[in-house]
Amino acid sequence: MDAKKAAAKGPCRHRSWDQCPVMRALDLIANKWTVPVIYNLYCPGEALRFGELQRRIETITQKELTKRLRELEHAGLIERKVYAEVPPRVEYRLTEIGRTLVEPLGALAEWAKKYSEVVDANRRRYAATEAKPAPAAALPA
Repeated sequence: MDAKKAAAKGPCRHRSWDQCPVMRALDLIANKWTVPVIYNLYCPGEALRFGELQRRIETITQKELTKRLRELEHAGLIERKVYAEVPPRVEYRLTEIGRTLVEPLGALAEWAKKYSEVVDANRRRYAATEAKPAPAAALPA
């Protein structure tokens, strides 16, 4: 396979995105709520109940938090512990593999802090050039 064809396949040389470990990992963490969930489970260093986690993330809905927690649990990044109490008590914590994501996410956060102004300026410059109307064609005399 030549370099041009290999480059077209992206960061993985697999036939489809679901066979590529990089793309599957990005799919997992790219959701806007995944990083706040991981961060809020990491910071206290202890398990959190659903309601406490929802209060810490503030704008997340109950439905969306439930969905994120379920997906992260299925991926093995968090563990869910249900206590046999009335009412039932459920706690969430990062697994060992979930804690390994904190360092790369921290590196991404540092990159964002360092380059966000440059990226924003580039976006504004591009938007300004796109907003300019094209010169009007001269009408025939």
